[in-house]
Amino acid sequence: MAESLIMDTQPRTARGSRAARKLRKEGRIPAVIYGHKEATVAVTLSGDDLEKAIRQGTRVVDLKESGKLEKALIREVQWDHLGKDVLHVDFTRVSADERIRVNVPVELRGIAPGVTGGTGVIDQPIHSLSVECLAISIPESIRVTVNELQLGMAIHVRDLVMPSGVVAMNDPDAIVVHVTTKQVEPEPVAAAAAAAPVEGAAEPEIIGRKVAEEEEAE
Repeated sequence: MAESLIMDTQPRTARGSRAARKLRKEGRIPAVIYGHKEATVAVTLSGDDLEKAIRQGTRVVDLKESGKLEKALIREVQWDHLGKDVLHVDFTRVSADERIRVNVPVELRGIAPGVTGGTGVIDQPIHSLSVECLAISIPESIRVTVNELQLGMAIHVRDLVMPSGVVAMNDPDAIVVHVTTKQVEPEPVAAAAAAAPVEGAAEPEIIGRKVAEEEEAE
């Protein structure tokens, strides 16, 4: 489990994209804190602190807001179109003894014997699981060992060994990972033969050529 970080916040009064850009140039990230039937609060926080939390996989942080310390879940992070810079963050208030639902990534461990012969391939339909757990006990990932997977074998949600106090909310019969037969690409002989030009056949009309020729004539 990733440990909680303490992050200082400052009140945010200016709104709009121009104000948000100015904040980001100053190294601050606009954010909102909501939940627990309390008022939604607009704040800013250090971009470096937030980057540290994201890099460490921290999900729950301790926010200093208006002289008090409260736990909050990083609910949603908005990135720029390149996925490089954080534009905005949503925090949800949580309690240490509160059970919440979050999505957690699935991490495969080991090598499946079914793929070593070259005939099988690993297929992972589920890359993240919806889990219910204490707000302060969110796992960084759900690790799945594939060392015993032979060709045609699968690991379902019901087969997962979950951390203590963590419950998977997905369909128990859903396949998390399995080894399937590698698909062999057919030889493109027929396609090549069909594409070969036939002697005496009329030249196909090229869309746009007529327009281009007329434009040259003009």
